[in-house]
Amino acid sequence: MQKKFFSNLFFIILLNLLIKPLYIFGIDVQVQNIVGAEDYGLYFSLLNFSFLLNMFLDIGVTNYNTKNTAQNPNTLTKYIGSFFGLKIMLGVLYAIISIGFALILGYSDKEMYLISFFVFNQILVGLILYIRSNFAGMHMFKIDAIISVLDRLLLIIISAFLIYGHWTQESFQIEWFIYAQTFAYGTTLIVGLILTRVKIGKIKVRANKVLSLAILRKSTPFAILILLMMLYTRMDAVMLERMLPNGKEQAGIYAQGFRLLDTVNMFAFLVAGLLLPMFSRLLGEKSTIKPILQVAGKFLIGVSFIVGIGLAMNSELTISTIYTNNIEISAQVFFWLILSFIPLSFSHIFGTLLTANNNLRLLNKMAIFGVALNIGLNLLLIPRMEAEGAAIATVITQSVTALFQLILVMRVFKFSIHWNSVSKLVLFIIIYVPTAFLLHQNFNEIWSLVATIGIGFSLLVLLKLLHFKDLLELVKSKNK
Repeated sequence: MQKKFFSNLFFIILLNLLIKPLYIFGIDVQVQNIVGAEDYGLYFSLLNFSFLLNMFLDIGVTNYNTKNTAQNPNTLTKYIGSFFGLKIMLGVLYAIISIGFALILGYSDKEMYLISFFVFNQILVGLILYIRSNFAGMHMFKIDAIISVLDRLLLIIISAFLIYGHWTQESFQIEWFIYAQTFAYGTTLIVGLILTRVKIGKIKVRANKVLSLAILRKSTPFAILILLMMLYTRMDAVMLERMLPNGKEQAGIYAQGFRLLDTVNMFAFLVAGLLLPMFSRLLGEKSTIKPILQVAGKFLIGVSFIVGIGLAMNSELTISTIYTNNIEISAQVFFWLILSFIPLSFSHIFGTLLTANNNLRLLNKMAIFGVALNIGLNLLLIPRMEAEGAAIATVITQSVTALFQLILVMRVFKFSIHWNSVSKLVLFIIIYVPTAFLLHQNFNEIWSLVATIGIGFSLLVLLKLLHFKDLLELVKSKNK
């Protein structure tokens, strides 16, 4: 199982390294630099609004399907049509509720027009994610990875033509970017359906009332968890835009730092996507999860400390290298946001394990506290510190919820504290943080960042928190 984990992990990371950074830095960043903080801030705020009510789009069906397919792969072809029919009905429900909620919040006609596209795009994404969950549950990770980047590849091609093609005298508009997303998602969904027909079987869409109700009953705890986590991870931009007189601009500034956090977190999320079906199958077979948990945990958590602390110490260099506007305040926002990558990585490991073990009631209690904490902190900090206040609220919320998930894993699985690993991690932090600070104060910014990252990986290896030997052996065994 460890060999399969790393074999697929390397392929997925390689594929995403080729496509998604090109999209983020070559397209998404350029869009914001062209349209400015205010227009992009409105786009970012409305995009996050479309995420808030995602619970009604999925009701936890996708995660439930991944887990159930991994444990009972023979049932996939029997129920795939009913699942797909249910997803379509949920998409209609999500659209009605989202549009209604947007009207209640008093969005303008232009904003409602854009929201309608965001809602439709979310429905397309939801169907794509369901298609991917079938391949993930069957451990067809490479097909899952290809579908996961196809929409971004198409968006790169279309947006590059719109931005760099000089096909019109008009300046680039944010609406064009949204239209391009709709086309890319629609095309990806069609490709996913074709691959499903070839690799799994034909989807005959059905409205199976009995099965749908049974699925909803089982997956509702997933849905509640998704809603709560969306609220405390995506609410910041919406609150910034709605609470402040210059909310659109502040949301745009927040988006600059959040985009980079989202970029590095993407790879941690990929690890979690691999771990969910693997944990589910191991738990279903009553097999030990410790080996894969230790390997994945040390790998992801170790890297998160290097990236989080290293980029935070060099936040102004990172922001100024990519963006052209609002550098100073964006760097302050990014300093806090990138530190939240560390607790996010803990959550990706331990939250995924709890989800696979069906400890959803415990996770939902944790998430309710996270929502309350995040709302309270945002109400307190946003009026005083604007975008930076929202970033501080994020890192505090993510840290507290990650700690809760770690404690829950220890209690549920009755794991004892591995004091050797804990002491090594504390020693790493004691050495690494002051070293990163001194390098930042005394060296050129670029060399400081390079040296900080290099020293961080060296420390992980020396302290045996990162085992390259294990990774190399897995690669060699795969090649053989």
